Amino acid sequence: MPASLRVCREHPPQALTRRTQLNFTVAIDFTASNGNPLQPTSLHYMSPYQLSAYAMALKAVGEIIQDYDSDKLFPAYGFGAKLPPEGRISHQFPLNNNDEDPNCAGIEGVLESYFQSLRTVQLFGPTYFAPVINQVARAAAKISDGSQYYVLLIITDGVISDMTQTKEAIVSASSLPMSIIIVGVGPAMFEAMEELDGDDVRVSSRGRYAERDIVQFVPFRDYVDRSGNQVLSMARLAKDVLAEIPEQLLSYMRTRDIQPRPPAPASPSPAPEQL
Repeated sequence: MPASLRVCREHPPQALTRRTQLNFTVAIDFTASNGNPLQPTSLHYMSPYQLSAYAMALKAVGEIIQDYDSDKLFPAYGFGAKLPPEGRISHQFPLNNNDEDPNCAGIEGVLESYFQSLRTVQLFGPTYFAPVINQVARAAAKISDGSQYYVLLIITDGVISDMTQTKEAIVSASSLPMSIIIVGVGPAMFEAMEELDGDDVRVSSRGRYAERDIVQFVPFRDYVDRSGNQVLSMARLAKDVLAEIPEQLLSYMRTRDIQPRPPAPASPSPAPEQL
């Protein structure tokens, strides 16, 4: 477990002792720039021997976060694909093909739905981040008392087509109980993703700056173990990807002056029987 979240579990900061519920959403890039999933050169290639970069990133981050989501039901979406049967391009389709209930049971359920989508949709484009960011933001906007916090994981090959709209979505979401994790897979330079991260220069849109830094970007290739050890690669990735989430959560609580609730009183011990 990453040290940052291990500390939260062993020595929970005040915001977490108020029983804040984490809500984890996944969004996966299904654009054609990832390559044909049937070909070994594709970033989505389903090898019988090892996980793809997408599956490894999802499993690494999700298996940690799911321990902080009590119901372990995760909305999971794809973007940038043509959907059967009419070939409609979608920038926000449920991986389980259920528009009424996009939740998947645990990370294994997300992976299963992801693999099934790869078999049924056509990778296309362009790459739009804003629709799924705005969807999670709408959910986060409904509850501002600190009882709910939303984490969106976007896994992408780094080619983004709606940079202006994405910046605007991030600036708007920065006032909400929400964080965005972006994992970049593949050989791209990821300049746009670095800009969205906002560590050096706060993201801005139309003269407005993000209220908080809510985006954490990491390139997956920096965490791949040279010996081919996938478990080690995933552990390294999860550690850095999740490093900023506790502070981002606490920064929201502080900016809203949300005080921790006292811990629930212990149940009284039954009185001993009279002799």
